[in-house]
Amino acid sequence: MNKRVEDALNEQVNKEFYSAYLYLSMSSYFSEKNLNGFANFMRVQYQEEVSHGMKIFDYIMERGGRAKLKPIDEVKLEWNDVIEVFEETCDHEKFITDSINSIVDISYEERDHATVNMLQWFIEEQVEEESTVQGLLEQLKMIDGKGAGLFMIDRELMARTFVDATQEA
Repeated sequence: MNKRVEDALNEQVNKEFYSAYLYLSMSSYFSEKNLNGFANFMRVQYQEEVSHGMKIFDYIMERGGRAKLKPIDEVKLEWNDVIEVFEETCDHEKFITDSINSIVDISYEERDHATVNMLQWFIEEQVEEESTVQGLLEQLKMIDGKGAGLFMIDRELMARTFVDATQEA
């Protein structure tokens, strides 16, 4: 595996695991606020990010590279309200999308078409991630993050379950 691509993929593994920690922190925040549906949503997000990190981790080794785990930065623990959490989540998903797009660019430059092909799954996944989070953020803004609307969204999010989409790919 090309070193430049390998290094970029290893950085992405770190970003995916950071994302997992961030979403688990958000889950804890929601749990403390007795918003158990939102806590569940973020716990599922955590599980998805771990599976994303492992997909890249395994891919690096499958291609003869070396997965190099780095320290994960400390994550935020407190937010002002549910809207702030989802604004941050939306921004974070856009950051991850930009990061994956950069790796695709590097892979094209290095003529690593296998990595470009593998990353297509992540590109599609990020479209879904951004759309889901943006939709929730817009709903939360409609209800000002309060009241019966918040309760209804919380109940709806309780039904979300983790499905490891990386195994289907």
